[in-house]
Amino acid sequence: MPMFGARDQHLRRIRDTLGVDITHRDGTIRVAGDQDAVAQATEILEQLKSLVQRSGVVDPDDVSQAIARATGDESHAPDRPVEVLHVGREVRPKSPGQAEYCKVIRNHDLILAIGPAGTGKTYLAVALAVEALKQKLIRKIVLARPAVEAGESLGFLPGDLQAKIHPYLRPLIDALNEMVDHDQIKRLMEQEIIEVVPLAYMRGRTLNEAFIILDEAQNTTISQMKMFLTRMGKDSKVVVSGDVTQVDLPNHKNSGLTDAIRRLKRIDGVGVVELSKEDIVRHRLVQEIVRAYEEEPKRRR
Repeated sequence: MPMFGARDQHLRRIRDTLGVDITHRDGTIRVAGDQDAVAQATEILEQLKSLVQRSGVVDPDDVSQAIARATGDESHAPDRPVEVLHVGREVRPKSPGQAEYCKVIRNHDLILAIGPAGTGKTYLAVALAVEALKQKLIRKIVLARPAVEAGESLGFLPGDLQAKIHPYLRPLIDALNEMVDHDQIKRLMEQEIIEVVPLAYMRGRTLNEAFIILDEAQNTTISQMKMFLTRMGKDSKVVVSGDVTQVDLPNHKNSGLTDAIRRLKRIDGVGVVELSKEDIVRHRLVQEIVRAYEEEPKRRR
């Protein structure tokens, strides 16, 4: 049922939060436990039922809001919205994992994030970069990506350099377009307040008072990752994200992202976040697609 979430994730969230037992069979839901907790769980389920009747879907953000209303505990409410420059646009984390991701970004100088496609790794990082720019916490945003998986060999592509690198930077530009009005993006890029560049263009630079994002970082080598991380200057923040299940490096080279997590995770000021299938917020089928590809190899064993 839509109100239960994929694999009953919403029911598990209510059960774990309130310490109740929830079972459902043949359209009947039973809640057992402490009397007050049962009453709160019942109120939450009624809220979710009404939401399904109105809109047909329930997401983790809806569950968080329902828990906060029923318990009166605002710590369960979703994180505050991210301030962006696009008029009328509001960005909010849509799952507990995404909320934690936003908190880690706000509270650390270097963030290493891994997770499957659709978990908002890039989108939320870009939103928080725009927020930091709006609040004048930084002077510059730099968005970087390996420009052709594993090696950045652009020569075989048609057109000039800009035409060659554009397809590889498009996901970053798409995210940016949802946060900032088109005319503002153009002006900020002309002023080099926002840069969208291939990873190779980071070599030799030191970036002070900047919010720097490296996307698709699983496709960096260890030496590329070291080069990138050492660009970090005074009062800067760096977010490195990727999907370690989709490493495209040749010759079985080790991923710079997994290596960086291993080396740096215990350093003060470094935050490590692992998002999961439960945090996927694209089309509802994306979560099922990810699960199907994970389960197929198990069936072949």
